[in-house]
This record gives sequence, structure tokens and C-alpha cells, in this order.
Amino acid sequence: MSVPKMDNEIFKGRVISSGFQTGDMLVIGDWNDSPHGSFTNLMWAKPDGTRVLIAPSKELGDFVSSLYSFEEVIVSAMEIERTKNSIEVNCDLGRVFMQWGMNLPLLFSRPRWFIANIEAPFARLFFGTKTHGTTRNGRKEWYHVRGISRMKSVEMELEGRSSNQMTGMSPSACFGFSNPPKMPLSVRVDSHIAAAES
Repeated sequence: MSVPKMDNEIFKGRVISSGFQTGDMLVIGDWNDSPHGSFTNLMWAKPDGTRVLIAPSKELGDFVSSLYSFEEVIVSAMEIERTKNSIEVNCDLGRVFMQWGMNLPLLFSRPRWFIANIEAPFARLFFGTKTHGTTRNGRKEWYHVRGISRMKSVEMELEGRSSNQMTGMSPSACFGFSNPPKMPLSVRVDSHIAAAES
């Protein structure tokens, strides 16, 4: 059974990302409200550039990999532990923990044209990211940022690799039209995905 694709979808949650001293780079998508229910996925860029998606089901793995690019998709049971300022993901490959600090809120709503045109140069300058672009399967996506927090601590144990030293992200971690933020961050975000003609 595949996850149905709708013309307009909004995913509300957090994108939490960090590089590691080992050369690994990780992005956690933690979605508490989406058309496909609540779910968490893990995107892992290995030091050799291999991009891996770890998803909780084949259906969600197929859906996420239709939007972004990976060399490998792994379906794994996941146990998620959250606090207000942290998340821990346990899966078949190992464990990831990330903790962030105070939230800088962006309280006012911005329309899609503002996100795509006015907000975009600031995101590129300060964070090295794009706020709008085209997904792998030709749909449009906007990142409506609601709040930003700097990372305080990270831990990674995956396939025998381990580190608790965070670093910035490099362009080799690009899974889609945008790189993750160049510094370790937890970003509260609404991701708007629409048909190409929207």
C-alpha cells in the first residue's frame, strides 16, 4: 500500500541537523502533524557521500525518497524519545541524540510568494539554505520557518560509527533542492508541498 499523494500537503514539525567530527551528517525530520500522520525519518550522509534514508515504513520510505535523493533506503522500526529541547532516535542501525537551546520564534505568518522571493536571500546568506524549490518528482516545496534553535549537544552511534562532536554541514549532505543549514540547528518548520502548477 502506497502513501497517497495529494495536490497540497502541509507537514508541521522540526528539522534537526548536525555534522559530526567523523564526517557523517544527519538530518532528523520529526513531523508531529502531516497528511500521513505523525512520523520521524532520518537522513544520513556518510563520509563517502552516500546518502541514506532511514524510514519507519516502506510506504513512508517510498514517499520521502520520491521527494529527495538517496543512494539507499532502509526501513527500520524506530523508537522516539522527545523532550521540549531534545530528541533521541533508536533504530536497527543504532542511535542518534540531539539537544538544542532556546528557541528564537518567528511568530508572523508569511505567504508563499514572500518565502520564495523575500525570505530566500536571507536564508541563503545566513544559513546556506533555500526556502523554496522543486522536489525530485517535480512538485513545489516551501519551508515556512517558525523558530530556530542552536544545537547544544549531539551523539551518534550508527553501524559501528560513533561521535559526540558536532561540526557544520557541507554541501555533500544535500538530499534535495536545498542543503541543510550550514551550522547545527533545530528548526521548527511547516513544509508546504504542492503540485507543480500551484
